[in-house]
Amino acid sequence: MKTRHAYCERCLVASVAAAVFVSTAVPATPAELQARTVAAFDHYVQVVEIRMSAGGPFLWVDGLPEPEQGARRNEVRRGALLIERVTTREGGKDITIPDGLVHHWIGLAFVPGITIDAALALLQDYDRHAEIYRPVVARSKLLARNGDMFRVYLRFSMKKVITVVVNSEHDAYFSRDGPDRAHSRIYSTRIAEVEAPDTPSEREKPVGRDGGYLWRLYTYWRFLERDGGVYVQCESITLTRGIPAGFGWLIRPFVTEIPRESLEFTLTTTRKTLAP
Repeated sequence: MKTRHAYCERCLVASVAAAVFVSTAVPATPAELQARTVAAFDHYVQVVEIRMSAGGPFLWVDGLPEPEQGARRNEVRRGALLIERVTTREGGKDITIPDGLVHHWIGLAFVPGITIDAALALLQDYDRHAEIYRPVVARSKLLARNGDMFRVYLRFSMKKVITVVVNSEHDAYFSRDGPDRAHSRIYSTRIAEVEAPDTPSEREKPVGRDGGYLWRLYTYWRFLERDGGVYVQCESITLTRGIPAGFGWLIRPFVTEIPRESLEFTLTTTRKTLAP
């Protein structure tokens, strides 16, 4: 009996080790970004940006019914972080993204005792983003600047069951809408998954022909100086692959949970860094 028991224990250990190896070392089937997926994502973004430009509330909480609006503002001023999933429809119908998934989130934080200039200075200090937002941002560099237009490089390291590293480039546009408010729109222009990062064998996979964990990343920031501090709002829209049959256990946690967790990390770190 002892021999059988010991044998079963070794089998269990081996099975667990194998499962861990699979979850951390074996990628899912490759995905290829299709033209129709890009077209559908671009259309989704267009619908969102039309809504943004329609002259609605500057902060998303300002669009809530009056009693709820006041309660949520009080929450965020007391230190809560408000994060909500956004569902964008057209004509009352969902916008289909063939061969892909759109992840749309919005979050709001409040930083007391600072100015809007301090918030903008932090977001625009791209050479320090790898220091500020580590470990999610592993490398960062300002590539070019023309007034309030920035071109930047960011290396993201994302971990959820597996670790995925991508090199990315972005165009960032900042605008002051008044003495108490500003906004920015940041669009990814190139995202390449990195194989064997930080080793002599490091190389980029072909753009759009990779694991499909991040194909597009668009973020929209709003800053409102009020109530003795600055409200910082970030809305993120990301595009990933769909979830292939047989690999849901590997892909689903990554593509469905990382977008929200990344937004939460970004807002929490921004608030902590800005706090006087």
